[in-house]
Amino acid sequence: MSKVVAIDGPAGAGKSTVARLLAERCGFTYVNTGSLYRAIAWRAFAEKADIGALSPEFLSSVDLRYEKGVLLVNGVDPGAALRTPECAAAASRIAAQPEVRKFLLPVQRRTAESGWIVMEGRDIGSVIFPDAAYKFFVTASVEERARRRMAEHPDGKLSFEEIRKMISDRDHQDSHRAEAPLRQAEDAVLVDTSHLTIEQVVDTLCEYMKKNPKE
Repeated sequence: MSKVVAIDGPAGAGKSTVARLLAERCGFTYVNTGSLYRAIAWRAFAEKADIGALSPEFLSSVDLRYEKGVLLVNGVDPGAALRTPECAAAASRIAAQPEVRKFLLPVQRRTAESGWIVMEGRDIGSVIFPDAAYKFFVTASVEERARRRMAEHPDGKLSFEEIRKMISDRDHQDSHRAEAPLRQAEDAVLVDTSHLTIEQVVDTLCEYMKKNPKE
């Protein structure tokens, strides 16, 4: 059993916020796997590498490690640069490449070597840590996720229907990709956040963990 709380689910379901708050409440380390793909994208931009087909040589030149909860890329903290729209778009393409996922597998697994972690993504409980102590699949309706996205960016130029379609298309892409598709692990606890606040979701996960203690 790995000392891991695996939180999977589709885009916009609140995984990142829930995972971060849960880690803070439990005193665990929070690991956002999306940042790893964004970090590779950031490095690829700097090296002018082909985003659509990253080579083994390029990947071998990338060093990713966490120090005190901070992700360092070749010894540098990219900070807010990882959250740009360009990095996000490139990360989605990069995540579909088998070589990249193979490269990141040991990187992700090393994060649990020094203690309990909360890791969120789309294949944590099914691929990265199939032996995770706790597995949660956090989801919400497409409509609710679209409403949340609009609330986050009230001055955005996209309509509700456009955002809804983007989320729906992303769901299809993530769940139908050949490499590590989005799916709920058989032993994961389903948590529908459509009608819950973030605090209520965290409370739900904490309550489950208290009732099912692990060494």
